[in-house]
Amino acid sequence: MTKAELYEFLAGHKLAVVASISGDGVPQSALVGIAVTEDLEIVFDTLNTTRKYRNLTSNPKASVVVGWEGERTIQLEGEASLPVGEELTRYKSVYFSAWPDGVSRQGWPGLVYFVVRPRWIRYSDFDQRPPLIEEMVFGA
Repeated sequence: MTKAELYEFLAGHKLAVVASISGDGVPQSALVGIAVTEDLEIVFDTLNTTRKYRNLTSNPKASVVVGWEGERTIQLEGEASLPVGEELTRYKSVYFSAWPDGVSRQGWPGLVYFVVRPRWIRYSDFDQRPPLIEEMVFGA
């Protein structure tokens, strides 16, 4: 599967499960609305009062699952960061393209934007026989 095909799959989905780890080592997962960049980065917003915010700001390692209809899915592992300045403006533009109503949430107290940069991606298609399973590893 090419990077362009992965992008097309990711961009065709609006929701994902983001998993993080608490300071005590407890896993936590949350359903979030996502946008994706052409570099396969996952962008989502959240409030700074959430567990995922606390978890990802203390341990940036995250996993993301996209797609659960049929038997096609992407698992992604990477590192989350809070963009600032011009970088934040660029990522918000990507997010608002996917979620136009996100513009109206910008004023919410404590709203932040995370970007998960992929280090590893697995695409699985169990609708095929035999199943198609492909992995990609990205540089640090």
